[in-house]
This record gives sequence, C-alpha cells and structure tokens, in this order.
Amino acid sequence: MTQSFVTAFAARAAAAPSVPALIWENQAIGYGELYAMACRARAQVTAAALDTEGPVGLRVRKSPEAVALVLGCLMAGRSFLLPSHELPDIPLKELYHQAGCRQIFGTVDGPMIDAVVHPAAGWTGAAPQQEQPAPVDPDAIGFMLTTSGSTGVPKIVPISYGAVTRFAAWAAETFGITNGTRVLNYAPLNFDLCLLDVWSTLAYGGTVVMVDPDRGTSETYLRELVTGHGVQVVQGVPLLFQLLVEAAGGEPLDGPEHLVFAGESFPARLLDDLAPVFPEARWYNNYGCTETNNSFLHEVDRDGPVTAPLPIGRPLPGVNWLLVDGDGRALTGPGQGELLVNTPFQTTGYLNSPNEEKFGPHPDGDPGLLYYRSGDIATRHEDGSLSVLGRRDFLVKVRGFQVSTQSVEGILLDHPAVAEAAVVALPDPVAGHRLHAQLRLTEPGSVGVLTLRQYCAQRTVRAAVPAVFELVTTALPRTSTGKVDRTRIKQSLLEQ
Repeated sequence: MTQSFVTAFAARAAAAPSVPALIWENQAIGYGELYAMACRARAQVTAAALDTEGPVGLRVRKSPEAVALVLGCLMAGRSFLLPSHELPDIPLKELYHQAGCRQIFGTVDGPMIDAVVHPAAGWTGAAPQQEQPAPVDPDAIGFMLTTSGSTGVPKIVPISYGAVTRFAAWAAETFGITNGTRVLNYAPLNFDLCLLDVWSTLAYGGTVVMVDPDRGTSETYLRELVTGHGVQVVQGVPLLFQLLVEAAGGEPLDGPEHLVFAGESFPARLLDDLAPVFPEARWYNNYGCTETNNSFLHEVDRDGPVTAPLPIGRPLPGVNWLLVDGDGRALTGPGQGELLVNTPFQTTGYLNSPNEEKFGPHPDGDPGLLYYRSGDIATRHEDGSLSVLGRRDFLVKVRGFQVSTQSVEGILLDHPAVAEAAVVALPDPVAGHRLHAQLRLTEPGSVGVLTLRQYCAQRTVRAAVPAVFELVTTALPRTSTGKVDRTRIKQSLLEQ
C-alpha cells in the first residue's frame, strides 16, 4: 500500500480547508467543502453499488459535483469508467458492458443513470474530519478513460493509482504547482489532460479554475477567467490559445507563467500571435496520449527563432523510447520511424480488447518493458531531440506519392487569411486518394481558391495540393476535446 494522490488531496483539505480548490461560475469552493462533497459522494456510491468489487460507470458533465463524484469513487477504492457524456447511448452501453460496470452513476438524472449522486450538501464550514481514503495497491486501477474512438467504438484505457500519483509528482514539480497555484481546466473531465489540470492540481494544493464547456468558445469569458482569477498555468489544444489571442487583441494578458501546448501541432502563425499576448510566460510543447500520458516535453527558447512544427523535445524522467523502421527494426541513430514509448504513467493495455497491435516488448528483445506503438512518425535529429512529422493514420498515397494530410493542413493554417483548416483523403479510383480541404477564412471573401491553390503549390509537391478547396463560413466541427473532427467531416463528404 502507498500514499496516493487521493490521500494527498485529503491531507490538503485537513490542513487548509478554506483554501479554494475549485473556481466555478466565479464561485470558490474550498478544499474542506470539496472534501465533504467527496465524502458524501463516497457514501452514496458505496450504499448504492450493487457490486462491491467491480467498477462503476460515470456519466457526468463537468461541474464541482462531478469532480466530487470522481473523488468519492477514488476515496472508496472503486475503479470507474469515465467516458465522454456526449457519446450516443449505443456506444456508451457497449463501453459500460465491456468494462463490467453493473451500475451507472451521475450527478443529474438522465438516460442510463441508475443512481443520482447529490454530493453538494453536508459541509459545516469546519475542518473536515479525517475520513481517510481506502488503502489501495498502487497497481490497482482507478481511472478508466477512453480513446477518441475516431475509428469506431472507443477503447478503454485503465490507469492505476500509482501511475496517476507518479504523474502528479512530475507535473507539480515541472510547472510549479503548489499551495494556491491557479491552473486553468479547459478540457472535459474524461480527457487525459485533466490528470494535470485537475487531479495533479488538487493533490498539490492548487486551485482549479474550471471552464464551463457551454462557454468554452467565448473569447471574453476565457479572458475574464484567466485574468480575473490570476491563472498561472494554462494547458490546452490550439483552439484555446487561438481564442485567448483573439480575446487579447494584441495586448498582454497578465498572470500566466506556463503555457502548455497539447493535443495537436501548433500552427506557426498562432505561435507568432502568442508572443505579444504572453510575453513573460514559459512555453512548452507537451507530447503524450491517453495510453501513456505525457512522454516528452520541449520548452521553447523564447530568445531564439520559434518555428513550427515545434519539436517534442526530450523524454520525461523514467521514459523509454525508440524509433522503428518499416521492417520493425530499431533505429540506433538519427533517422525517421514510428515512435514507441514506455512511461511510468502508462496503462498496461486496453481493457477487454486486443492489445498485440499496439503494445509489445522492445523489437530487439530487451526484456521487461512494455512499449506502446504511438502511430506517430518521428524524426530523431543529430542532437537527440525528436520532431513528429504526422500520424501514420494520416499518411496516404496520392498518385504514388506518400502525403501527410496533417502537413498540408499546417501549410494552409500558415496562410494569414485561413482561420481553420481540415484536410481529409477521399478514395479515388485513379489517384488512389484525392485530398479535400475544408477551410474557414478569417474574413469571408478575403482570399480565393486559386490563390490558396497557388500558395500550396509553392510549398509542397503537386500530389499534396488538395483537389478541392471548400470554403465554409461556419466553424469546423470539433470533438469534445476541442480538436477538429476530421472523421465527421470525411463522413459528411462521403455521404454527399
């Protein structure tokens, strides 16, 4: 047994109950109050759960009550599946069944909810009594998150208490999260970014400034949260930083000390726009995925030229990695190949799903380590640092040439008139694939298709120039985590 991040949260609540743990709708919720809510949620889950050993399912929207429910499950030593609440009922039912969840809990009534948890009442304002979290083996599963499901039903990713505890220690040390540090939480609770935004922050005494998902694209709202609550750490996908840049109007935003880029490659133009808005902040490019959590970190040298794509940098302490070529052989020097990663924070494999394709030992036979095949094609440079070229999934053949649709998107996003871009590959009987670019301009009519085609042709091979440039006036569809939903765009085009 060992002290987990949940025990650390309980100790913070006992030592400083009045310190804000969460900021939600401009209201502060102290550590004592949140702890009391978590204890109440723990009691309700324990009383209502039919199976005292198996996992429970959660279906929640982001809220303090949802945070308390997660903490309550962790304090009870219960593993839980936390998928996106936006998933349709059919894949949700399949996921809950696959995980072995016999009962589904939520903070509000709704489809498939077996028991509604009401954790808000019951705090007296005094220091919380020491109702200790249940002792757990560090290898025991706590969180069960899911992959994005871009190729079908999401896969279940179980994460141990020890993995989250080790990650929280790294995150707190790296980004200076301690008593009173204000950390913005933009991602939904089911997203792995919350392991830093929420759970590491609460374990080390910081304050989570929670973004209401219903207002997550409001520039004014986001600016008020960051400046009004003195946010010091901001982690998010490019969309979040684009919104903050637009909200600032070129003026500096006071407060943030650490900007952590995650989720997608940052466009060069956005990096340029960030400089006057966050002149004093340290910038990091954070590389990882749900299966491994953070693997690499690159701190941007603000005194030198900043160019995109940013390198992913060097491995975190305890991370092992290698590149393999097309024949599965490990590269020993500079070169290009698929990135395989082993981290102290990773899952041991998908739950009740085939793992052989994504998890395995070192291809040259080094024993004892389980590597995750990331699907990312990376380049190791002479100095040992890494850059990701794009996902293997996004590499397609067009007229015999291998093309990365992500690279084409990056070229288009560098054009000053392009606000959003998605490039998808559609089947073509002659060329193999044809590229379709869907674009939203910063100002409708500010540039024409011919100009955009010429712009691409000057920067890439002919096969990588999209066959179709579709200009739209509404925002491109996004996933629940803020990434452009290329799957939905492609499906819509195939149905036309």
